[in-house]
Amino acid sequence: MNEVLQVIGQHRSIRKFQNIPLTKEQIGAIVDAAQMAPSSAHMQPYSIVGITNPELRSKIAKRSNNPWIEECGYFFVFCADLYRIKLAADPADQENISRNLSYSYFYQTAVFCAALAVQNANVAAESMGLGAVMIGGINEALPDLDEWLGLPEFVLPLVGLAVGVPDESPEQKPRLPRSAVFFENQYNPDLKEQIESYDREIGEYYGARTSNKQKASWSGKLVSILKQDLPLGGYTEYVKSKGFDLR
Repeated sequence: MNEVLQVIGQHRSIRKFQNIPLTKEQIGAIVDAAQMAPSSAHMQPYSIVGITNPELRSKIAKRSNNPWIEECGYFFVFCADLYRIKLAADPADQENISRNLSYSYFYQTAVFCAALAVQNANVAAESMGLGAVMIGGINEALPDLDEWLGLPEFVLPLVGLAVGVPDESPEQKPRLPRSAVFFENQYNPDLKEQIESYDREIGEYYGARTSNKQKASWSGKLVSILKQDLPLGGYTEYVKSKGFDLR
C-alpha cells in the first residue's frame, strides 16, 4: 500500500487539539492541495476563508456548538462561489449569467467542487501529521456568516475545516461494508442484510470505544433524527436568497 492510501485509510476526525497554531507554510500547503481538486469545466466554483480573528472564531464556535473551532490550530470555511464568474462577465451579459447561475445545476456543481476541495485539504493536513474535522454545523450560524465574512451574492458557506496538532487518538469508526456502497453495472436495492450486519458492527464500536460510549446503531441514530419534523425549510430560503433559485 502506498503512502497516499495509508493516509486516507488512517482517517479519523480529531476534535481535541494542542494549543499550537499552524505555520504559514502548512496553511499554504493545505490551500494549494485544495485547489488541485478536480473541477467541472475548470470553473473552480469555491472560495476558502481562513478565520484568524479570535472573536470571530468564538462567535462561529458558539453559534454552531463546535468548541474545537476556537481550539484548533487554524479554521477554514469552504464556500460555494459563483460570484467570480459573474464578476468576470461584461455588464451587458450580467442578467443572462445571473439567470443561468441560479439553476440548481450550477448550485450542485459548486457544492460538489467545494466538497472535493475540502477533502483534498483534509487529506493534505493528515499527510503532514495534523488532525482535522469537517464541520457542517456552521450552517447553524446562517445567515450571520454572510455578514461576518462579507459574502456577496452567489457565495454561500458550506462546511468548515478545523485543523491542528492532535491531542487525542480516537478509535476509527467502521464504515459500511463495500457491498453496501459499491455496485457494478446496476444498483442493488436489496441491502437489508448489509444494514443489519453493519448496525451490529458499529453498535459494538460505540459500546467499546474509549470515550462517549453509547448504545446505538447506524440506522437507529439516523432514523431517530430523520423521522422528526426538522426545521430545515429556512435553509432552502437562505440558498435562494443568495441567488440560487434551484430551478
